[in-house]
Amino acid sequence: MMPVRREIRIRGTVQGVGFRPFVFNCAKEFGLSGFIANTPHGVEIQVQGRETEIDGFVKKIRVCPPPASRIEEIAVKEIETVEESGFFIRPSIDGSADTFVSPDIGTCKACFEEISNPHSRRYAYAFTNCTSCGPRFSMIEAVPYDRKNTTMSGFEMCGKCREEYENVEDRRFHAEPVACADCGPELEFVAGSEVYSDALKAFKDFVSRGKTVAVKGLGGYHLACDAFNENAVSRLRARKHRFDKPFAVMVKTVEQAEKLCVIDDTEKKLLQSPARPIVLLRKREDCAVAPSVAPQNNRLGVMLAYTPLHYLLMDGFDALVMTSANLSDEPTVFADEDALRLESVADAFLRHNRRICRRVDDSVCAVVNGKVRIIRRARGYAPEPLYIGAGKGDLLACGAQQKNTFCLLRNGYAFVSGHMGDLDEESAEKSYKKEIESFKNLFSAKPELAVCDMHPDYVSARFAFASGFPVKQIQHHKAHFISVLAEHSVLDEDVLGFIFDGTGLGEDMKIWGGEMFLGSARSCKRVGHLREFHLAGAQAAINEPWRCAVAVAEQAEKGSAVRLFDKAEIILRSIEAGINSPETSSMGRLFDAVCAIAGVCTEVTYEGQAAILLEQIADESAEGEYRFDICEEKSQLIFDWRNLVRRAVEDRLSGVGAGVISMRFHRAVINLITQCADIVYRKYNIKKIALSGGCFQNFILLENAENILTRNGFEVYSNERIPVNDGGISFGQAAAAVYSE
Repeated sequence: MMPVRREIRIRGTVQGVGFRPFVFNCAKEFGLSGFIANTPHGVEIQVQGRETEIDGFVKKIRVCPPPASRIEEIAVKEIETVEESGFFIRPSIDGSADTFVSPDIGTCKACFEEISNPHSRRYAYAFTNCTSCGPRFSMIEAVPYDRKNTTMSGFEMCGKCREEYENVEDRRFHAEPVACADCGPELEFVAGSEVYSDALKAFKDFVSRGKTVAVKGLGGYHLACDAFNENAVSRLRARKHRFDKPFAVMVKTVEQAEKLCVIDDTEKKLLQSPARPIVLLRKREDCAVAPSVAPQNNRLGVMLAYTPLHYLLMDGFDALVMTSANLSDEPTVFADEDALRLESVADAFLRHNRRICRRVDDSVCAVVNGKVRIIRRARGYAPEPLYIGAGKGDLLACGAQQKNTFCLLRNGYAFVSGHMGDLDEESAEKSYKKEIESFKNLFSAKPELAVCDMHPDYVSARFAFASGFPVKQIQHHKAHFISVLAEHSVLDEDVLGFIFDGTGLGEDMKIWGGEMFLGSARSCKRVGHLREFHLAGAQAAINEPWRCAVAVAEQAEKGSAVRLFDKAEIILRSIEAGINSPETSSMGRLFDAVCAIAGVCTEVTYEGQAAILLEQIADESAEGEYRFDICEEKSQLIFDWRNLVRRAVEDRLSGVGAGVISMRFHRAVINLITQCADIVYRKYNIKKIALSGGCFQNFILLENAENILTRNGFEVYSNERIPVNDGGISFGQAAAAVYSE
């Protein structure tokens, strides 16, 4: 049989994931000659041999690629044969980038075993990696993914590492971050003016004595202390000015995690996945971490050690607090020159001399109804793209103000940034602008359109209008709605959407947040919403939920507010005078109001705290439920909460427990969704439901709403790969710009 030659071009996440050595060995297995090379577009392969063998070769690439790779497209064409023997890995081809960049990958089992083996030359080496694991996105400066284009470029490989790198039989064959103690990055432990010779020993000593250490990791600094030491944890809270928001903890093994939390198979798999995110797990009743780690919370954010450094730091500790190193709500510190700002928080510094190219926060996930839901999309997931499937030009979707991400749409692929945080701080705005430029350069993108929220005071919106590009504005809640449709490729069918969150500027210039939409990604309209109430004090009402409680209680029944709150009269006078009391249809603020009515929380120290606490204390064994009245006004279904609030106030004043009030309210919101779905189905025969917005981070709400709707014959979609909160707004903006009329 005459030999044939084929050119194979592959696009996707195929650089930095062991793809070239995998293809090399496949070619060897099938007896083919040719070459593979990284290109700015992915990889190019040329193979020559018998047609049946080439077919088997291509099939194996499609079916069994390396675990961390992701193939989006394989293009195969026949070309002329040449005289050659053997298969080679050619030098990478430079040029304009049109490829995907691998997220950072959690350390593999083989590397963990290697650093634990006293006979290995990488025993206890904190920067061990191979083609299957290690830093990627946090260290890449340009594509193609070669060492010269990473922050490892300054570390020249020693002879032994070079031998591994060039040996096709070795698992470090063309592993760009390859290094060892003789040639790679080094650790340094500093406390004041003293530098300690044994960094790992010094870390253990300091943390064991209740100290806090700033640890330079993969994509930034963490603040670490003993998770079982209440004094250490509470002192860290005071120094960081983070008084209530839960800390995440790191453990070495799943077995250690199981001593703290109840973990099902899906959660266990997620913990051990290459992304190694923080997973929100249910605490065991005997969970022994310090009370200040996650106060008033029945869940604990847990992650496994995901780098060799973290693995080594865990020696002697069952769990460490490992929280982002920042002050208050500022972005996480990742540059060494900024780390000195942590001296007021940390007692010592554990750092290294490998530069971090960009800030990469820890991702946060949860499992609801057996599905993984990304709550914060960062390390391990970003910048892996989602295919939107339309759009001829590049565009930049600028995202929201809180929990910001931005999205670069290129050739139909949506590259959503990692978590950028809240843009209120000047440092966050500066970081936001810098990372947008980095993305544009990394992916050789030339946006022709900027997409943003309708709110004129958002930093992201101001950036869009200052960009010089034409600007398209997408209403906040429509972006949430379309984010679900685009993620699940339900683009042209009519869907009923419930979008419940805190606040977002509506098309009528009022503050929305409890909305119902009907339509498709191409055209949708608001068909229902929560009855409006006054946001007494505007921003102050977000920080002081009792203000919301006063407004709804008084609107529900005159005189109720003063029976609950001593300062109610002052608030009522400002509402009556129309002073700084805009109307809102926000479901998130109604959660806040009920939380205050139940006596759980009247002031908050972080966004969403009141709603989170209301969920935490819900007594699922409680009997009864409240109800929304659903009426029609001006062709809109109105979710009338007044009877609900009256009953909640009566329950509080008659001594009913907060856990019972909470559960009755949760059931009311769940029933509202299912009732409205039935009403719309009877009228329009719509069987597809979308759920989005920050309120659906609530486990009780999402789990029960999905289950009941599914039992009733509806197809239910919610965000999974994109955050349901404002971290998913940029993706929804990009999709809306492409599809909406």
